[in-house]
Amino acid sequence: MQPSSEVCSRPCRSGPQLHDAIIIIEQRWRWHVPRAERLVARALALTGCSASIVLANDALIRKLNARDRGRNKPTNVLTYCSPPAIIVSLDTVLREARETQKRPAHHLAHLVIHGALHLSGEDHEHAGSAVAMERREARLLSKIGVPNPWKTRP
Repeated sequence: MQPSSEVCSRPCRSGPQLHDAIIIIEQRWRWHVPRAERLVARALALTGCSASIVLANDALIRKLNARDRGRNKPTNVLTYCSPPAIIVSLDTVLREARETQKRPAHHLAHLVIHGALHLSGEDHEHAGSAVAMERREARLLSKIGVPNPWKTRP
């Protein structure tokens, strides 16, 4: 399994898939984001992307990031193209949510959508593509009641 370096050359499959899974490895997700499976499923469905989601922790993300990207540090989300998978770290989500004064559930939904858009071929390497991706994320998140993550809070 090779991680996305931001964009996968093969777009996600669309439509309903029977073999996608939401796997909670780090059980603390249940405490910090009640009904995480439902939230993840709703966020992913908005994108039309089919992928498995793994809710993990910094220890696992750090290992995968070091092994697959040569970066020995945790990150908030990793995406893999084959098979399509999005792995999210609770520890980093909690830290970033606290720093930006967002709810962990909202940040999780944002990262799932962000990862799915990468799997669908979108990127944010250039200013124009970054703005377009941010707008799409905000539009999709609004459909499930999550505030625009790109607006600063007062």
